[in-house]
Amino acid sequence: MKFVPVFAGALLLGATLASSASAVTLTIATVNNGDMIRMQKLTDDFTKANPDIQLQWVTLEENVLRQKVTTDISTKGGQYDIITIGTYEVPIWQKQNWLVPLDNLGADYDVNDLLPPIRSGLSVDGKLYAAPFYGESSMVMYRKDLMDKAGLKMPDAPTWDFIRQAADKMTDRANGINGICLRGKAGWGENMAFLTAMSNSFGARWFDEKWNAQFDQPEWKDTLQFYVDMMKADGPDGASNNGFNENLALFQQGKCGMWIDATVAASFVTDPKASTVADKVGFALAPDKGLGKRGNWLWSWALAIPASSQKVDAAEKFIAWATGKHYLDLVASKEGWANVPPGTRTSLYSNPDYQKAAPFAKMTLDSINSADPQHPTVKPVPYVGVQFVAIPEFEGLGTDVGQIFSAAVAGQISVDDALKQAQDTTTREMQKAGYL
Repeated sequence: MKFVPVFAGALLLGATLASSASAVTLTIATVNNGDMIRMQKLTDDFTKANPDIQLQWVTLEENVLRQKVTTDISTKGGQYDIITIGTYEVPIWQKQNWLVPLDNLGADYDVNDLLPPIRSGLSVDGKLYAAPFYGESSMVMYRKDLMDKAGLKMPDAPTWDFIRQAADKMTDRANGINGICLRGKAGWGENMAFLTAMSNSFGARWFDEKWNAQFDQPEWKDTLQFYVDMMKADGPDGASNNGFNENLALFQQGKCGMWIDATVAASFVTDPKASTVADKVGFALAPDKGLGKRGNWLWSWALAIPASSQKVDAAEKFIAWATGKHYLDLVASKEGWANVPPGTRTSLYSNPDYQKAAPFAKMTLDSINSADPQHPTVKPVPYVGVQFVAIPEFEGLGTDVGQIFSAAVAGQISVDDALKQAQDTTTREMQKAGYL
């Protein structure tokens, strides 16, 4: 009679060993933004439901993430099973057959609930190649109390001239308040995301219809001169080192009158646990120059599977969890509706709980819907993309030009010298790549 439980115990032990041996470990490369950090803290919800899948995180600063992921996928290194990429990479990498189509996210995933502009940017020929974790445009975030003190009222749709006037009036060096905080850190997805979107509203463009660089044109001179002058007069010290995360910290500490950046920041600047000015923040559309284009972008941080991954089924399970409706409910239950990842699902913006908790919801949705990647500029161009040019060479070009423009903000070179260097660098690279 003793034989039975011993045998059962052996069976149980064998099953446990087999289960342990067959567990899949997913290596996930992601960016060190607040929403992604929060996701990592909530993954017990996923691993409890999927005990045969373990997660290993590689969390990196934005510029480093882009470099490492691009190197790995282009060399078929196979280091990552899930990568965090955006609307720039998807169409370019899909053409290289570097990405797995996301065909099996589950019956309850509801891909048709994804916001059309966001879904479109992550699809090729109607097929999804990356699932949006959050979507964003850009907008003005500002201190209502400082605006009142300056005797001004922020319009819902401000001009750049109003922004400059407000920045001048809100700057209070004696009390450590900068009228405006803007990206200055070099990078195609850092300062050049902001400046490219801004330049669109000034009537500038990277290239004319024949791929000739346009940094020698007056519209770029107007853009860069306006930006550098405003940053010098009203921006923080060391602005050339500040990207999204640095400016977020400054704003939360009450050191910025205005900040023009990603709409995703809205939940962080209005979070009383993290922001000293949470109850004083207002929102407006990104500025314009009266030329028919606003300086707002369109982006999504999304999860994708490299073709080199050997763990596609497990990776799709995780992506479905992290970008599905259930995850939004999970965050809402733990952190409140205001903190769910924004900008991905139509149902979120029709949810009365979210509308009540998120005073920035309508401005975020309006900003996302107003961005036009197919027609980003005032004058015609041969490319698509709002804050980037959707060609493979842009990653290198944007980084090079970003370093030049960052040096101009730091006062190391003049605006004219910066534009000449940008023109020469871009022309040389486009010639080398065969566009000219």
